[in-house]
Amino acid sequence: MKKMMYSTWLLFSVLVLAACGENNSETEGTETGETQSGSPTELVISTWGFAEDFFRAEVYGPFEEEHNVKIVLDTGNNAERVSRIEQGSSNVDLIYLSDYYAEQGIEAGLFETINRDNIPNLEEIYDVAKAPTGEEYGPAYTIAQFGIAYNPDQTDQEISSWADLWSEELSRNITIPGITTTSGPMFLDAASRVAGNTEFNEDEAFAKLVELNPNIVTEYGGTSEFVNMFVQGEIAAGPIMEMFFAQVQESVPGAVFVSPEEGGYAVINTINVVKGTENKELAEEFINWILSKEVQEAATVSKIDSPVNTTLELTEEEAAGLTYGADVIESLHTLDMGFVNEHNDAWIDRWNRELAQ
Repeated sequence: MKKMMYSTWLLFSVLVLAACGENNSETEGTETGETQSGSPTELVISTWGFAEDFFRAEVYGPFEEEHNVKIVLDTGNNAERVSRIEQGSSNVDLIYLSDYYAEQGIEAGLFETINRDNIPNLEEIYDVAKAPTGEEYGPAYTIAQFGIAYNPDQTDQEISSWADLWSEELSRNITIPGITTTSGPMFLDAASRVAGNTEFNEDEAFAKLVELNPNIVTEYGGTSEFVNMFVQGEIAAGPIMEMFFAQVQESVPGAVFVSPEEGGYAVINTINVVKGTENKELAEEFINWILSKEVQEAATVSKIDSPVNTTLELTEEEAAGLTYGADVIESLHTLDMGFVNEHNDAWIDRWNRELAQ
């Protein structure tokens, strides 16, 4: 009997040790983005949702494979996605936003501060892209230009400057962005410059926009509205982000994009780590990945985004339609988004009172 009990105890001990050995080897093999069971970590990314096939193949897929991650998307426009995070109705780890909305997120305390040591590719991007909303927060992964598109077949007015939009030749023939859009404050600043100011002057900017009213068919709230009006011949010109100009040119091959003489505006899109995430280091690795030469080049060749990585050398054909090169980037005006958000409510109220169409 004693011999039998001893044998049973010995067998039990061997099984326990074997199980512990399996668990230990599984834990020791865990890497960033991998749970103890070896199943992929879920990384939730909030983004606009455009060009998803490209991003799945060139950006998300390779990162998932390398880090044992499953990327889940939360899509929508800037305002919708910021609102969901504020309300606590999403479990987002990373969020893509224009700098206009990123500043709102910072002021609302929605983002983690980043560890720049975990993002070495920051050293390879334009200075203006490294900390567009402050050193503690995420970089810009792309910078586009806000300028003017026009159709020479629809007007005799040759356009080379913001001031040309005020020409009588364009009576009832242009659209402008509404003040609540990302580019609305940029056009308000452009109006101040047309009025002769190097520093923003609110009163003169609004007075100049009142002068422009006879030329405006309507304001647009989304790029699709601009494209539809342009393609259908309802407008001959208007301010637009260069990244969307290809949509215009597909239907109107003769359309022209203009970098205004007074200077275009930098459209800065950022990526930030959301406060409360359990995947902060993994999120920072993803930021480093999208700043890499490999991803930036893929986005550039596919005409998805303009690059911020300075190591890219593009041919004239590759650069066509993109905001590319230090000389171009440095020529663009940038807005102080802290100042914009501080005055935004007052500007919206004044815009609705003085300029409502």
